[in-house]
Amino acid sequence: MREYMPLISIGMPVYNCEQTVAMAIRSIIQQTYPNWELLVLDDGSQDNTLQTVMSIQDSRIRVFSDSDNKGLAARLNQAVSEARGEFFARMDGDDICFPKKMECQVRFFQENSTVDLLGTGLLTFGRGGSIIGRLPMASTHERICSRPWAGIGLAHATWMGRLGWFEKNPYSSILRRAEDQELLLRTFKHSQFACLPEVLYGYRIDQLSVKKAMKERYYQSRALIAGALARGDKAIIPLAVIGQILKAAVDVFAIGTGLDYKILRHRALPIDQETQDSWRKVWTGLVTNARFSRSDQ
Repeated sequence: MREYMPLISIGMPVYNCEQTVAMAIRSIIQQTYPNWELLVLDDGSQDNTLQTVMSIQDSRIRVFSDSDNKGLAARLNQAVSEARGEFFARMDGDDICFPKKMECQVRFFQENSTVDLLGTGLLTFGRGGSIIGRLPMASTHERICSRPWAGIGLAHATWMGRLGWFEKNPYSSILRRAEDQELLLRTFKHSQFACLPEVLYGYRIDQLSVKKAMKERYYQSRALIAGALARGDKAIIPLAVIGQILKAAVDVFAIGTGLDYKILRHRALPIDQETQDSWRKVWTGLVTNARFSRSDQ
């Protein structure tokens, strides 16, 4: 029997996300583009994440588990090493892909041979699928990389890139967070990035905390510093660190005053009615599917 050779390999590292991973996987299964494989890498989950994943029957899904907790960067590098596709895509175990995400990204790559890495627009959502907003995204490499001291705005969870690019530029396992920024900042001068403006990904924001916000800003600062050092651009390090300190202060204020989601909505862009309707259709379909799946067990 001939081995299945997908065009897209989707890497999904998962850790303790038993409540959300089924919907995330179903959003991949419902893609309009069918020629993919999903590599689910359990990172030592201590709940029923692995069992939930194993209960979903689709021959295009490959599951990896060794009971260790190695972190996101290590698992993504593992996924790249196991990938059989021409393209490698990212997916988180608590997010949702719009049905045309893979189709749109593949079409873009077929029409743009010089692009290495491609993101998409995304909306953020909270409890019960409630829409928070849409993050601002630039489309061209020049605009995406115009302010490296503040980070590179290409949402990690939306990435699809040429597998060879990921093989040549592995994630650094030094950082437990902000590994995407470290990679972007390390490679942007000799790579070509792009972003589809269309919203094709739903990014979940359920809980905000001061501790989590501080961790994010700390690792973001480390990634910015590492990127500046790798490029020999030490002069921007103070500006980068000051910028993260100011953002951390805003985060602490927002969370401490209970204005967290209001601040998030203020930072986000409004979403057009068509995208809102599309999101509600996707969300409702996945929730309904999940209910039927549980009733069949």
